[in-house]
Amino acid sequence: MTPPTPAALARQAERARTRALAEWRRVDLRPLEVAATSCARPAGDVMPQVLARLQLEQRVAESQIQNVWKRTIDPVITAHAQPAGLARGTLFVNVDSNTWLSEIVRYRRHEILERLQLAVGKAMVQKISFRVG
Repeated sequence: MTPPTPAALARQAERARTRALAEWRRVDLRPLEVAATSCARPAGDVMPQVLARLQLEQRVAESQIQNVWKRTIDPVITAHAQPAGLARGTLFVNVDSNTWLSEIVRYRRHEILERLQLAVGKAMVQKISFRVG
């Protein structure tokens, strides 16, 4: 007969300890402890889902658009129009009045789109939608 391994001895000691605690407490908590440990998952398994929920890539893209907007667009326009959001390649821009909306859409829309596409890429900003707001 071979002597038990250290791991087998440790398992036996843990089972004896658990039985002794259950008798002392007069409650067997093993099912609850097993249930609590079975729910635990490694952080590496959970993180992709958490990051997807936070939509960090979308927020980074919007932040990048804000910075590029301030640096590359005419200050006269930025005083009256600000990016509001980005969805599926469309940049939504809020303009403070109908007059400025008309001015930007008629004369500056293509220039603004070209500058943004050069700075952040055509895939990120495919078109611009201006609205009063």
